[in-house]
Amino acid sequence: MPHEHRPETDDLGHAEPRPQGRRTTKLAVVGAGSVGATMAYAALMRGAARTVALYDINAAKVEAEALDIGHGIQFMPMADVVGSDDIEVCRDADVVVVTAGAKQKPGQSRLDLAQATVSLVRTMLPQLVEVAPDAIYVMVTNPVDIVTYAALKVSGLPDNQLFGSGTVLDSSRLRYLLHRHTGVAVQNIHAYIAGEHGDSEIPLWSSASIGSVPLTEWPGMIGPDGRTTGRLEPADREKIAEEVVNSAYRIIAGKGATNYAVALAGSRIIEAVLNDENRILPVSSLLQDYRGISDVCLSVPSVVGRQGVQARLEISMSDDELQGLQRSAHALRDVARQFGL
Repeated sequence: MPHEHRPETDDLGHAEPRPQGRRTTKLAVVGAGSVGATMAYAALMRGAARTVALYDINAAKVEAEALDIGHGIQFMPMADVVGSDDIEVCRDADVVVVTAGAKQKPGQSRLDLAQATVSLVRTMLPQLVEVAPDAIYVMVTNPVDIVTYAALKVSGLPDNQLFGSGTVLDSSRLRYLLHRHTGVAVQNIHAYIAGEHGDSEIPLWSSASIGSVPLTEWPGMIGPDGRTTGRLEPADREKIAEEVVNSAYRIIAGKGATNYAVALAGSRIIEAVLNDENRILPVSSLLQDYRGISDVCLSVPSVVGRQGVQARLEISMSDDELQGLQRSAHALRDVARQFGL
């Protein structure tokens, strides 16, 4: 008969309070492909969670990924990693990150691929919610805005509890390119991409800044030789915005997938949730009467903490930016309608 643990009691037979250690945290990553495996690795390297569980229907792949990462666990912050094709591995997770999606078949259009991924979400989400009903869900699978909208409809979860990674990565790309152009440390550049995670996304130039200097007024820096470098003209901003949109295509053409930066961006979202940071991140969530936009998942700067998306900031936008956001919303609604959402 298995040993039954009984709480220690005092002289009166009352249960003694057990010493409270640091609460452990559990992250479940759904999908052990290049994005999912790298997400698990990045989260462990950053110490984002005490336990990382990888789930995938391919048992050999998911177990091998977990074993490979586990062999290096001594070189990381203290943690455990496990991989399984049994959805029970996700039970009681604090955060569930969904990276799994349908694989593209020869001759299959992007729209058909998206439809297959939405069908996968319809099947998978109820099972995940059953084992981890209190988790914060972060959708990463593309097209992330449509997948997030579908996941909300299927799961019935409140819109703070389930959201997409949105344009967190795109905003990081924007800041990186601005850093390369201006020579200023990327940590001191504050700029967001809003709207769709895709071709209709828009940079919010009017609210961007370098240090405390509005980005649209950035004069460049005068070096020791008296020359000015890193000036940002409208043509420079346009070129940078185009590169943000096209950079993913360049990476995919060269190596087949993007995985490192998206995994780091995802880890940052996970940390914001588990550490209850109330960090401002441009995640994709369901908008309701946000500057006249409703019933669509789009990225806007939002406060992210332990309860998920805790607020959406109505930051100032130029007329062009607001119109761009509305166009992005309209385009996504059209796609959602094609999927019967």
